[in-house]
Amino acid sequence: MSATTDSRDGSAVVGRLSTLDRFLPVWIGVAMVVGLLLGRAVPGLDDALSTISVDGVSLPIAIGLLIMMYPVLAKVRYDRLDAVTGDRKLLLGSLALNWVLGPALMFALAWLFLPDLPEYRTGLIIVGLARCIAMVIIWNDLACGDREAAAVLVAINSVFQVVMFAVLGWFYLSVLPGWLGLAQTEISTSPWQIAKSVLIFLGIPLVAGFASRFLGERARGRDWYETTFVPRIGPWALYGLLFTIVVLFALQGDQITSRPLDVVRIALPLLVYFAVMWGGGYAFGAAMGLGYERTTTLAFTAAGNNFELAIAVAIATYGATSGQALAGVVGPLIEVPVLVGLVYVSLALRRRFADTVDRR
Repeated sequence: MSATTDSRDGSAVVGRLSTLDRFLPVWIGVAMVVGLLLGRAVPGLDDALSTISVDGVSLPIAIGLLIMMYPVLAKVRYDRLDAVTGDRKLLLGSLALNWVLGPALMFALAWLFLPDLPEYRTGLIIVGLARCIAMVIIWNDLACGDREAAAVLVAINSVFQVVMFAVLGWFYLSVLPGWLGLAQTEISTSPWQIAKSVLIFLGIPLVAGFASRFLGERARGRDWYETTFVPRIGPWALYGLLFTIVVLFALQGDQITSRPLDVVRIALPLLVYFAVMWGGGYAFGAAMGLGYERTTTLAFTAAGNNFELAIAVAIATYGATSGQALAGVVGPLIEVPVLVGLVYVSLALRRRFADTVDRR
């Protein structure tokens, strides 16, 4: 992301985005259309895309996911964990919002809005388990949040996700529904198989990102790494995202065009989820006196989800043409415009905070 101005008011938000980022919703829309057209114009495309797979995921999709996640993880400052661990309020608030409230809220919304659509319901629950590690850094920066705190929270979520994703998936898809007398999801894979998928599609880019920063800074220094190397690899996250969406929509074309009302029903709980999580993060930060920058960071890291990981897990577990994968695909199409709108809301709320000192 490039910044054409350093102004910190709402009118400058669009100006601070590069052309690539400014029209992100447009590029996503184009990728959707291209995918749908390819799916209809090329018979047998779904079979061709699924011929070669990595842990059950089509190789083109696997490549797109890895390319998409690497640049973001390469931006994380892994040597700044103490910036958050020293702020117990921020750390505990983030852990509670991301790993207690977030999954529980998505579980409740999925059952409330989609009681008769088990595949989409399961897909949304998986989305709720995949916490922020990607585009949330951009939204936080545009809203003038605390960059270092955002980077650290993303790093913590990345590590915690590798450890807990499979366990929470088993709990929310199998154990908790049984306790509540609800239908339990049939899982054809073990927790270890889900963890293996997480390790591949999160662990590989995480290790690559850490290695890039460590070796790059050691060889050329942090200034070169962040002002030269990071801007060069940054756009590849969007390229990977768009490529993945094209492939997914080529595989999901028939379901999307034949069941548009299902897509709308998937979108509704997502809208509620973003509003509650972002509002909850802001309310907690304000109540705990974290100040504008860290309250903003807390809100956006709570509201953001790692749809890349959710899509990867859904594909690996249930298949690229499954309803679970479709629920994951709908996610970023709702998240992007909603969180861009919340950037403006956040900047409008900035005047209500006494702590408005620019710490950059």
